[in-house]
Amino acid sequence: MIKTDITVPKKATAALVMADGKVFFGYGIGKIGTVIGEICFNTGLTGYQETLTDLSYAGQIITFTFPHIGNVGINEEDMESTAPSAKGLIIRENITSPSNFRQESHLNDFLIEHKLTGICGVDTRAITRYIRTHGAQNVAICYFTKKSELNVGVLIEKTNEAPSLKGMELAADVTCAQKHKWDQKKWQLSKGHSKQSDYKFKVVAIDYGAKLNILRCLAEVGCDVTVVPARTSAEEILKLNPDGIFLSNGPGDPAATGKYAIVEIKKLIASGTPIFGICLGHQLISQALGCTTTKMHQGHRGSNHPVQDLYTKNVEITSQNHGFVVTKNALPDDVEITHLSLFDDTIEGIKSKTKPVFSVQYHPESSPGPHDSYYLFERFVEMMENYSR
Repeated sequence: MIKTDITVPKKATAALVMADGKVFFGYGIGKIGTVIGEICFNTGLTGYQETLTDLSYAGQIITFTFPHIGNVGINEEDMESTAPSAKGLIIRENITSPSNFRQESHLNDFLIEHKLTGICGVDTRAITRYIRTHGAQNVAICYFTKKSELNVGVLIEKTNEAPSLKGMELAADVTCAQKHKWDQKKWQLSKGHSKQSDYKFKVVAIDYGAKLNILRCLAEVGCDVTVVPARTSAEEILKLNPDGIFLSNGPGDPAATGKYAIVEIKKLIASGTPIFGICLGHQLISQALGCTTTKMHQGHRGSNHPVQDLYTKNVEITSQNHGFVVTKNALPDDVEITHLSLFDDTIEGIKSKTKPVFSVQYHPESSPGPHDSYYLFERFVEMMENYSR
């Protein structure tokens, strides 16, 4: 039986309540109020702003395992979307005072501006271990001004009633509203973001919740990028006469997004146009080629995940953020595994044996994270060069 008559510590102003009744008390940050989402943890040592603004975190509450969050402040150049879609955050220490020459604002001001509720002063190591043992589950963060505003029993009830990310379609909620061009390149110290003007190939990027640095990397390698909404038909995309098609990352269950996306992706594959996908895009391509996807126990999120390229035998340290994975058993004959996780042997990359199609589960654009896998954007350009002759 779940115990709900819990004594609230004297100085506590926030509570993290798990669906199974486990409660952690701490101090509220960001917007005062209550928020419910699926808990996860991110092991990255840097890049809290990029993480919070990664649209793949839609519907989730992020536990940052690194204790000092806020130390570099917030700046416009490091945004990965126009606004965060994460539900909230959990950190060990109170927000660190920013001390960086690029800072423009304080993290707590950013949280309030974007209506994000969080909790600090909790044992994030214990929370991470709890997630590893019990798996992803819905949780609530309640940031209260009076103890009477906290009702643990009601919060447990609400977290159990809240829908799971399994079966949830979220890409349509975070995709762009209309077709648009993209020409911003990667950030450089003292130069910021420059514009691409030397185009090699026309690429249509399907936006399922794309990180902006992915689009910047495509522009960086010479792509003339047109971004289209998630529900754009194959016919509309092919009318743009692209040399290549890119499928972006995004949130939610790939099987749910696949209900409208797979039929279009199959047409794009049949056209013979080179296709590259990342994260959700990888999962959707895999489904279109006949694979299935499944929800992971705790997911992969962080900037230190080792992946092996099965062709070169090189090991890449990668940035990752996913809670679903392509099922390894009974792969279709046309699908070949190209990359594997060295943490748990899950599929990290595939390609078609008969079509110019490849994809990876991880994030070669980094932001945050190492740049070991940037070559994949260059590989996409090489594929377009080979198929344009």
